[in-house]
Amino acid sequence: MQYRFETLTRDDFPMIHSWLAQPHIGGWWGSGPVETKLMDEDIESGKTDMRIVWDVPADHPFAYIQDYDTQTFDMPHYVDLPAGGRAIDTFLGDPEYLGKGHASGYLRQRAQQLIDAGAPCVVVDPSPENARAVAAYAKAGFEGDHTAPCEDGDPVRIMLFH
Repeated sequence: MQYRFETLTRDDFPMIHSWLAQPHIGGWWGSGPVETKLMDEDIESGKTDMRIVWDVPADHPFAYIQDYDTQTFDMPHYVDLPAGGRAIDTFLGDPEYLGKGHASGYLRQRAQQLIDAGAPCVVVDPSPENARAVAAYAKAGFEGDHTAPCEDGDPVRIMLFH
């Protein structure tokens, strides 16, 4: 499987809204209006690299992924990571792509791109209760089972890709 990662634009917001309304997102992300407001702010700040994931053979967008320097935001669970580490947040939006290995495929590809670009590590912080996300990250090559409180106090599982 091959994927491309196109820079998010405001024109993508209606698609993001429709994806976030899908039942499989299940409350792991906010509503479309809330999330796109945050994305709009991040477009302006440039602190977060936001991308739409495309299935190359099908020429079809199906997921959202973003990454940022682990030291950019006040996130206590990243304080011990090396300078230049990148954190990833993502969701697979199109339900037709669920259960087919696409999540682990694009996660592995994007994490490797970040490592190849000089990041010493790539980290994800799923809720320990989000079994689907934890499994996809593990299948993509992320490792770790340490749980720590994130910036809002909720527990997250720290998983690293080297």
